[in-house]
Amino acid sequence: MTDFASLLLPDRGQPAHPIHLVDKATFESWLGIQPQRHRVAVEAQRLRPTSYASAILPGERPGDWSVVTVVANVDDLSPWCLARLAETLPEGTYRVEGKEPGKAMLGWMTGQYRFERYHEEAGKAGPRVLLTGEPARIDAMVRLAEATAQVRDLVNTPAGDHGPAELEAAVKALSVERGATLTVTSGESLSKGYPMIHAVGKAAAPGREPRLIELEWGDAAHPRIAIVGKGVCFDTGGLDIKTGSSMKLMKKDMGGAAHALALAGLIMAEKLPVRLHLLIPAVENSVSGEAFRPGDVLQTRKGLTVENTNTDAEGRLILGDALTKAGEGEPELILDFATLTGAARVALGPDLPATFANDDPLAAALLKAADEESDPLWRMPLWDGYDEMLKSDIADMVNAPEGGFAGAVTAALFLRRFVPDTVQWAHLDVFAWRPNAKPGRPKGGDAYGLRAAFAMLKQRYGG
Repeated sequence: MTDFASLLLPDRGQPAHPIHLVDKATFESWLGIQPQRHRVAVEAQRLRPTSYASAILPGERPGDWSVVTVVANVDDLSPWCLARLAETLPEGTYRVEGKEPGKAMLGWMTGQYRFERYHEEAGKAGPRVLLTGEPARIDAMVRLAEATAQVRDLVNTPAGDHGPAELEAAVKALSVERGATLTVTSGESLSKGYPMIHAVGKAAAPGREPRLIELEWGDAAHPRIAIVGKGVCFDTGGLDIKTGSSMKLMKKDMGGAAHALALAGLIMAEKLPVRLHLLIPAVENSVSGEAFRPGDVLQTRKGLTVENTNTDAEGRLILGDALTKAGEGEPELILDFATLTGAARVALGPDLPATFANDDPLAAALLKAADEESDPLWRMPLWDGYDEMLKSDIADMVNAPEGGFAGAVTAALFLRRFVPDTVQWAHLDVFAWRPNAKPGRPKGGDAYGLRAAFAMLKQRYGG
């Protein structure tokens, strides 16, 4: 992983290239007071007041140069306003002129993220270091960057190198680092206690058996919360097999687990006063003679029966058993993350996680944190009128209604059946993948809603 801690340093007056910030409103006035050499450089580089545009400004000596960049609002810096500079400037040390970078420290670091596991030339780009006069914020910003990078690394790693066993190893590493308790239930032992997890994962090859990975941490006297993440390490679609174009990105179907693991790491690093229960059902939805079939009726940990109408709607099945187990601990709050439905992406695209909650104050707290962190969420309805779409002629419910209407909503309603009525619960249907690069956010695996969820938890529990 990128050494993010080396990219932010306390400003003690050390030599650094200045970064001048302008926006559309201040561009002309700033330019009007610049020396002739700067105005010539701006014109030569055709700098215009458009977001992320920048120009190098020559100094009086060869190495004494600075840079000007255009941001949306110089008085309210976004996390990403310096990210393109971090991606493109020469290696060296930089200082924002006249103000603190604040939230922009995040994009400065994540803009230098690289997934280089399979590149021969890995690690050869030099760092761009940003100075800050707020050294107390450095550790927290570094942790956010590291959590984001962890999600990216886990999602970017191909399934051939990252199956249920490797996901278990990642949780184990965190448990060892933070002194947490790890419990893993795997293989045939799932068949009675977690029958849906077992059914979905039993077709996988030896060594890639399904498992429920649990981590517990914190003082039992503190409020209990559960974080659940969908861990489908590869999704063929099962016997309802996906087409090649739909299958090629299915290494990312454990993106919910990656978010849950990263959030758990942030909670423990921050030492939030909670009793944390992390649950990751980890499977590979494979095709073999052991694969579960369309039309099978599945038992569940909760006791409900589910008619399996689509083997490619497997994520909600494994989450159902995990949510049931989470509820047995009587938490006051459950958050789950899942790359659950294409319907959410059709409705909202990749940038907006469809967010469902059974509690209005919880939903409001998440949306408020999302706005403050520039980590957007979009609330969707748990519309009771669509609950009847889950009816089955032969079982308590189906996993995937026919017709495709309101697919993200009916998936969330399915999950709701496994959450105790007395527990506050939010479900984030995330994409976990960035189809097109943006400053600070390269193409590939990415975290959505992670910072918003963590900020909400900090505000709620006084971290």
